[in-house]
Amino acid sequence: MLGEKETRKICENVLARCKDGQAEVLLNFTDSSLTRFANNTIHQNVAERDAELSVRFFIGKQMGTASTNRLDAAGLDLVVERARRNAQASPADPDYPGLPSPAQYPQVQCFDPSTAAYTPEGRAQQVGTVCRLADEKGLNASGAFSTGCGELVIANSNGVFAYHVSSSADFQSVVMAEDASGRAHGSDWQASRVDVETLGRQAIETAERGRNPRKIEPGEYPVVLEHYVTEDILSMLNFYGMGALSLLEGRSWMNERIGKKVMSDQVTIWDDGLDPAGTPLPFDFEGVPRQRVEIVTQGVPVGPVYDRYTGAKAGKPSTGHALPPNARGMGPVAMHLFMAAGSSSLEEMIRTTERGLYINRFWYTRLVHPSACTITGMTRDGVFMIENGEIAYPVKNLRFTQSYVEALDDVQAVSRDTHLLLGEYGGFGMRVPALKLGHFNFTGNTA
Repeated sequence: MLGEKETRKICENVLARCKDGQAEVLLNFTDSSLTRFANNTIHQNVAERDAELSVRFFIGKQMGTASTNRLDAAGLDLVVERARRNAQASPADPDYPGLPSPAQYPQVQCFDPSTAAYTPEGRAQQVGTVCRLADEKGLNASGAFSTGCGELVIANSNGVFAYHVSSSADFQSVVMAEDASGRAHGSDWQASRVDVETLGRQAIETAERGRNPRKIEPGEYPVVLEHYVTEDILSMLNFYGMGALSLLEGRSWMNERIGKKVMSDQVTIWDDGLDPAGTPLPFDFEGVPRQRVEIVTQGVPVGPVYDRYTGAKAGKPSTGHALPPNARGMGPVAMHLFMAAGSSSLEEMIRTTERGLYINRFWYTRLVHPSACTITGMTRDGVFMIENGEIAYPVKNLRFTQSYVEALDDVQAVSRDTHLLLGEYGGFGMRVPALKLGHFNFTGNTA
């Protein structure tokens, strides 16, 4: 890694080149490795080290951006000049609130040296166990195990300097039979807390139990949802309504619902970039300190997350949720979501279901209508009919169209165990439980 001293020096060198305007520097250093496997065999081991530097240059309320991974003097000259030219060619933004001032950032521990130094041999040993277990059952395992570390630095002309170092580990596997599949996923900033073998066994067991699935009629069913499904539900609610931009533009599911009870009182959701039970990051990509934000409290939407731009428009302070410059058009987004645990277990949820579906995962979910966060998608990697409180038989995959807001209004149980998952898009972490819902609308069969 570069270290705080070296990254400060780089940022100061960039800002020294921006004396004719104000500027913001974002430096993101990553050192990551990945072991990928398919057909019960490791087929790829890759490692990447990169430092990406982005500059936002301001001439009054005109802004230009540019980025590079060249950190030598000539590279810094070039990226600043490109950002300056882009600012000169850009129209002024009358709503631009200016750069933030220096702030104090809480110290948050989320760096594990052993995870940062994880070896290819270590990953291969873990992955090899999963491949061997799948092969013994006549199944086909594929997936990836990644480990790494990174440094994020924000600096600006007002004197902001924010530095954060982190580590991460993520394991995912899909296990296939001829007519069934199972999937498992686990993440943490400490690799020792990602139990690769247990996750592999879970995927194998799901694939084994899913053989010879039966076709059932679409319709409304009670459902027991693994935490992988909960992660999808929260992700969709996040991207389509937990940020202030969508609320201000009238396209959030929170519009007309803030302060009203629209979900079960068992649903409490918040965002907290300071909690080490997630994937902490104490500041956002403008260098504003992150705050814990209550988003839904006992079924009542409280409000969205803000960055400085949307906060200025709404007359609210930033909650520290600005995205990187290349994604800021999305507005602020919650990156460290939590859903409160309940008092049930997955086994209890199944045992108290007379007839319904147990679902391991949703896949290919897409927005149908934003006002109620109505989503269409498919089940995948394990669907089972529950009868008389027991898993009775596997079921072929189904397509659904369902308002996630309405679905969470019928939560009947929440698991006491929660799981940390890294999202599909880098940097997003979520700790979620399993759920039992009283109804879910399935609209068709997928085959």
